[in-house]
Amino acid sequence: MNFEKDLKKLQDTDHLRGLIDKANTAMLTTFTLDGGFHSRPMATAQLDVDGNLWFFTNEFSSKVAEISHENKVNITYSNSTNNTFISVNGSAAIVDDRTRMKELWSPAVEVFFKDGIDDPALTLLKVNITDAEYWDNSAGTIGLAFKWLKSVITGDKFEPGEHEKVEL
Repeated sequence: MNFEKDLKKLQDTDHLRGLIDKANTAMLTTFTLDGGFHSRPMATAQLDVDGNLWFFTNEFSSKVAEISHENKVNITYSNSTNNTFISVNGSAAIVDDRTRMKELWSPAVEVFFKDGIDDPALTLLKVNITDAEYWDNSAGTIGLAFKWLKSVITGDKFEPGEHEKVEL
């Protein structure tokens, strides 16, 4: 094991989790059966310590059919309040694990699955993140103005926020 690489992965995952937790809704993009793209909003249940995103979904949905054909997906998050944006690439899998569902369950999920954990259509979508890119401009208007002024005075390049590509 490479300690430095493992530590970097944990730090990157933790930073992504903080950004994702504030975004609430994701846009999951899959490949359609005819080679196009299909995007839809999804509520993130969890970004786990191993770098996997978890979502509840309907086993009989088009996304499950599309993922069974091509499991490469893209997930994007946008938080206009904090001015943060995330793009995640990964491979998706359908996981029918009732124990895991109980761990991730929230009352918000019951809106979509009236029978709760026992709903026969309920399943989990797990996305193993391969890489992600984020833009974090959450410094706010005053913070951005200060950074801009500093760049004018020092001649340094104006960097409005943090932008990084990470591999998990």
